[in-house]
Amino acid sequence: MPEPVIESPRLNGLGVLVTRPAHQSQPLCELIRTAGGRPLCFPALEILPPRRGGAAQELLRGLEGFELAIFVSPNAVRYGLRMLQDAGGLPGGLELAAVGEATAGALADAGYPPPLVPAKRYDSEAMLASPRLKRVEGQRIMIIRGEGGRALLGDALRQRGAEVVYAEVYRRACPDARADDLVTRWAEIDVVTATSNEILDNLVRLFGPVHRPLLQKTPLLVISEGMQTHARHLGFQRTLRAKRASDRAIVEALIEHKTRLSKPSKGEGQ
Repeated sequence: MPEPVIESPRLNGLGVLVTRPAHQSQPLCELIRTAGGRPLCFPALEILPPRRGGAAQELLRGLEGFELAIFVSPNAVRYGLRMLQDAGGLPGGLELAAVGEATAGALADAGYPPPLVPAKRYDSEAMLASPRLKRVEGQRIMIIRGEGGRALLGDALRQRGAEVVYAEVYRRACPDARADDLVTRWAEIDVVTATSNEILDNLVRLFGPVHRPLLQKTPLLVISEGMQTHARHLGFQRTLRAKRASDRAIVEALIEHKTRLSKPSKGEGQ
């Protein structure tokens, strides 16, 4: 689902480091350019097929026996639907849920708009608060995710009486990259963006002890309060937060940051 266009070039040349996986970075980069910014891509996360892809594929082919399928990320949609191509896609009558706007958009773009999406926050806690998931006794629910995802959603649904199965359709990895070349261009970067704790962890690892202080003192834009806490634990000195995880919300937060930077300080010009 494409983001609405931000027409006014209000970023005024702000240099933004985009750290999403390579196949997911282009829409955000385009929106930053439209808003007058200068995006620079440095993928700090790689998405790969799962180690046990055959097992996940078999689980997905049994979806007709489930009442609900919960997709936790756009990558869950991308890799899950790819595994289901031979079976003709998702079975009719299966109720769908998406943890987040981007995930819901990916499902809608594939022809499967999900009826269940958290209204405000886009995380497992918000999903669990939805009225639909309050009473799930005896229901079979499949959670489609990457390897090693959070256990909160599945654990809580089991406690409420559901039978929960995980289909792990992709895995995350730290790219085989070095930050040395990027560091030589660091004067072009005003803000670093990150959309997951794993990206933050990988950035710290990729920059290493020599270049890490340069990364940590640069303003960092994240998408949740939990990420802010994690970033501070990793030594980032200044964190900003988008109101939501969407590309538009990220760019709006960048515009707010740029606007604050542009305001004269008290006493200036007097």
